[in-house]
Amino acid sequence: MKPASEEKKTMDRNLAMEVVRVTEMAAIAAARLMGRGHTNESDQAAVDAMRKAFETLNIDGTVVIGEGERDEAPMLYIGEKVGKGTQSAAPVDIALDPLEGTNLCAYGKPGAISVVALANRGGLLNAPDTYMEKIAVGPLARNAIDLDRSPTENLREIAKAMGREVSELTVVVMDRDRHLELIKEVRLAGARVRLIEEGDVAASIATCFETSGVDVLMGTGGAPEGVISAAAVRCVDGAFQGRLRFRNQEEEARAARMGITDLKRIYTAEQLASGEVMFAATGVTSGDFLKGVRFFAHGCETHSIVMRSKTGTVRHITATHRFDKKPM
Repeated sequence: MKPASEEKKTMDRNLAMEVVRVTEMAAIAAARLMGRGHTNESDQAAVDAMRKAFETLNIDGTVVIGEGERDEAPMLYIGEKVGKGTQSAAPVDIALDPLEGTNLCAYGKPGAISVVALANRGGLLNAPDTYMEKIAVGPLARNAIDLDRSPTENLREIAKAMGREVSELTVVVMDRDRHLELIKEVRLAGARVRLIEEGDVAASIATCFETSGVDVLMGTGGAPEGVISAAAVRCVDGAFQGRLRFRNQEEEARAARMGITDLKRIYTAEQLASGEVMFAATGVTSGDFLKGVRFFAHGCETHSIVMRSKTGTVRHITATHRFDKKPM
């Protein structure tokens, strides 16, 4: 029998319940500045709170999806070490967005969240800060998507897998000029379109829950957010595919330095986030996916979701925080 020091350290199931405190603290800090019109300030508040909260976790964590590709302190940058890092700590990769939807929070709009995904070391693709073409669906349609197909073909296959008509599908697309042709084709195919300003991580996850009213996410967004989305979707047996879309040769060269050799590869959720994955998110401003932070006289209430790929467990957590007992 190997000594404990030599045994492979893996993520303990209780870690999922610990990491939600990280997203809660970031969400509360950002929500204090909600609606003031200052994007940088709300984002920085979330970053500072998240970094401090990570100090309480017994993990040997490395940020692989963060706020930048270089040491751009005080942001949570790629390569930053977080957690207590004790001898008993599990080595984990971390993908995070302290405030997904900075403009949504700054201008008091719905849908801003704080998110963290954990995987065993080497489990998350170290994605470059570029664009990614994406498609996400829930469990019923997990075998029905292919980025090599046209949007119309995908919608037909998704509808067939779900036992529905294309006209009964709702497709979430970010409201960007680059999506004008996509939106036109989805509408011509007969599906309904829901346009969002930001937040395709929340939209990707929403496709996995029937009560959300969302069936498919399509379009091009940030590659780092794609990895986070893939981790979350894996926890609930949904499906995600992504293909990097580089804007210039510099981004291609950066990807090559990060070890990406096939620049046109279509990644599945399992390839973007492999092995055991944990995911936590807390609402900052209320949206279809999560309620936002609600403040009262001496505290606040938060709404979070915690998921594990190993068990498929999904926990919805409503927490009351007393500022007189736990200053923030």
